[in-house]
Amino acid sequence: MRYLAEMTFGEVAAVAKDAVAILPVGAIEAHGPHLPLLTDVIIARGMAASGARALEARGVAHVIVAPPLQLTSAEFAAGFAGTLSLRPETVTAILVDAVHSLHRSGFSRVIVANAHLDPAHIASLHEGVRIARATHGILVTFPDITRKPWALRLTAEFKSGACHAGQFETSIVMAERPDLVREAIRVTLSPNPASLSQAIREGKKTFEQAGGPAAYFGFPQGASAEEGRETLMTLGGILADALDADAPKGEGEEA
Repeated sequence: MRYLAEMTFGEVAAVAKDAVAILPVGAIEAHGPHLPLLTDVIIARGMAASGARALEARGVAHVIVAPPLQLTSAEFAAGFAGTLSLRPETVTAILVDAVHSLHRSGFSRVIVANAHLDPAHIASLHEGVRIARATHGILVTFPDITRKPWALRLTAEFKSGACHAGQFETSIVMAERPDLVREAIRVTLSPNPASLSQAIREGKKTFEQAGGPAAYFGFPQGASAEEGRETLMTLGGILADALDADAPKGEGEEA
């Protein structure tokens, strides 16, 4: 695994044709009083690194992790200071342009490692993937972890829908960036079992409307770095399995 931004242009040119690029996607938005605004980006980076290791274990020789896309639609958290939100059509355009740039550099396979679950954002990614596949002839894989079969592989809290800045996400940040977890606050937080996914289905548009006045849902007190590491391994496996499922028929084991 290598990081695109740390490579020279010559190094990229030498391997891109035979490489898989992983594009992490997150957001800058409120994640409770105990996690940084960068939480989704931290998770996406960790997911990408885990996916790279899983692909290398399956024989993929070159896996390159691109810099994360971290400005996107985040209107559910718009009422909280620091949240940065773009229009959905802007998000789609950014994804298409990023994939096009990777393709122009020689990559023919790209995996989107997304950790931000805002419904407008998810819709923008699906549209961007559709356009990129249609216009650039590049294999873009996007395992949407809010949907089956991928969602079924994640934790009970995640599947409940009460998982924004709760045990699921807090555990991953504890594993990846424990220095950014406000531990003295985390251990005081009461459970919030309100299901964000159910609220979305009911037409709610903000964390406040969905029952998250402090921008968290779930059980942050139950988080642990051990769970975070296990979840990252699962997320990495999802990326690798999704790429395998998308591989053109007849492609070798390396795909």
